[in-house]
Amino acid sequence: MGGESTTRTAPRSGGTNTGPVGGRTGQRLSGLAVALGLVLFLGGFVWGAVVYRPYTVPTSSMAPTIGAGDRVLAQRVDGGEVRRGDVVVFTDKNWVSNAPVVKRVVAVGGDTVACCTDGKLTVNGKQIDEPYLPEGTAAEWKNIPSVTVPEGRLFLLGDERQGSLDSSAHLTDAASGTVARSAVTARVDAVVWPMNGMLKEPTGFEKLGALSSPGPLRLITVAIVAGAVLVLGGGAYGPIANGLGKRRSRRSGARTEPVGAR
Repeated sequence: MGGESTTRTAPRSGGTNTGPVGGRTGQRLSGLAVALGLVLFLGGFVWGAVVYRPYTVPTSSMAPTIGAGDRVLAQRVDGGEVRRGDVVVFTDKNWVSNAPVVKRVVAVGGDTVACCTDGKLTVNGKQIDEPYLPEGTAAEWKNIPSVTVPEGRLFLLGDERQGSLDSSAHLTDAASGTVARSAVTARVDAVVWPMNGMLKEPTGFEKLGALSSPGPLRLITVAIVAGAVLVLGGGAYGPIANGLGKRRSRRSGARTEPVGAR
């Protein structure tokens, strides 16, 4: 009989379908990434809700640091943790009834505060540099006679000194304009709307003692962003891997091999 040639399809290596690119190991890593991402993402929000409280500042008394209508995040703190230069949230019925107030602490118990010397606030006889004040602020904006802050109390001013109803506007009160530390409920860390970010360190007060350390807002933000990236990346693995697998299959096609003549 004359020679005859035929072909047959050769089985794929291993005889089984290995599934998406990367196989089971890739799928497990994908699932792990999604699980870890969810922990970071949700944990970051829970952490933030426990540590921080949002506030809307209704007036411009803290401009330009915080404008009217700005949304801030304030770390829940005990009044005993407050230091000079902190922007704090407090309540005092002698200032405003049943509403929180946001001001900057410029002096604490035992300090003597006055204004102004060469256009600057003085605390314990030292002039304080305040770069966060509106441009052009000078001695004319406020006159504060020498005030010694009682222990356990705070002296607070708004950054917009000309129009702020702060401690200087309450000097005739029984407490000489000071507020009890226990009235403080939170310390402002950042302006989140508009997204101005973290408040700048009040470095002018360093000469009087240590400043407060920033809260964990940056770490919380990193955890939430990293979690979102892991969830999206892990979730996208399956569709991407399947697509790559199908493309590779189309390119390779069915392999054939000749069968010898009989």
